[in-house]
Amino acid sequence: MLLASTRMNYYISIYMYIKRILLIIALIGLIGGGLFAYYVYQAVFSPNTNFDSETTTLFISSGTTYPEFRKIIHPLLKDPSSFDKIAAKKGYTNKVKAGRYILKKGLNNNELVDLLRSKNRPIQLSFNNQERLENLAGRVAQQIEADSLSLLKAFKDADFIVEQGFTIDNALAMYVPNKYEFFWNTSAEQFRSRMLKEYNRFWNDNRKSKAKKIGLTFNEVTTIASIVQKETAKVDERPRVAGVYMNRHKNGWKLDADPTVIFALKKHRDDWDMVIKRVLYKDLELDSPYNTYKYSTLPPGPITMPDISSIDAVLNYENHEYYFFVANVENFGYHKFAKTMAQHNRNKKQYINWINKQGVNR
Repeated sequence: MLLASTRMNYYISIYMYIKRILLIIALIGLIGGGLFAYYVYQAVFSPNTNFDSETTTLFISSGTTYPEFRKIIHPLLKDPSSFDKIAAKKGYTNKVKAGRYILKKGLNNNELVDLLRSKNRPIQLSFNNQERLENLAGRVAQQIEADSLSLLKAFKDADFIVEQGFTIDNALAMYVPNKYEFFWNTSAEQFRSRMLKEYNRFWNDNRKSKAKKIGLTFNEVTTIASIVQKETAKVDERPRVAGVYMNRHKNGWKLDADPTVIFALKKHRDDWDMVIKRVLYKDLELDSPYNTYKYSTLPPGPITMPDISSIDAVLNYENHEYYFFVANVENFGYHKFAKTMAQHNRNKKQYINWINKQGVNR
């Protein structure tokens, strides 16, 4: 009987020992699980930004690999290694996405990766008053990823130009100045394609009808508008200036536009930075299709990128009998208009006297 009791106590002690071991194992498991859960929480959900401003903008170029991307983003993170692990778990390390991203202070790794995968933020791109395709390429390259060389190559692509009914001289007319929304990582060809769509949208039925009514093609409208643009900065005066050129054009007169001569001189000398404040009589002898003192035909293309207001000024030009105009020295920025050469010469004399007093010789 005593032996059975001893054996029972032995089994009970073994059971209690095993129970303690199991409790210890369970406790260790709970602690380990808790630590693991804490680690996961910290890695996934804890804030992991390392900048003081409320937001910072991140630009990621096309074709960027993850190692290259790490060099860009790691200075912006408190714990780069935890970000790497979450990025790998979510497949971002295999597919870095180009674009412009706005990171907010306090984002966690999960939010950061989701943002970088799906929230490429567009930019507001604008351009106006560009004199040549080269200038336009430079201006656009300041705002999107595509560089000026790739943009200019796309702009001057001979097959594209011919296919769309332009020439190298009037291709600038396709780019209507305005403010547009683009993704920063837009390629040169994507930009060009978008501009073609905007051009076709701009020339809606209303503008098409007006161009047809005044007997001009779209490119001819833009070419005259570019001269109007150069002649006056006053939007309210542009329809009147356009009316002068339309009167001369319809009657087969030479346009006699100083801005076209200036453009011809720049092109002839291949010096687009030269500043000409005064056109001289000898300049009028330059043999160039852009010299409207020498040829009655319209220039082969625009001499600058006209504003929409200048294009619409031509389409809605003022119906009057003026054939001449000259700068108004009594109301700077505006012009004096004349119906006859005699009237014009009187106005011109006043302007010449004033410009001579200013000592402007070129």
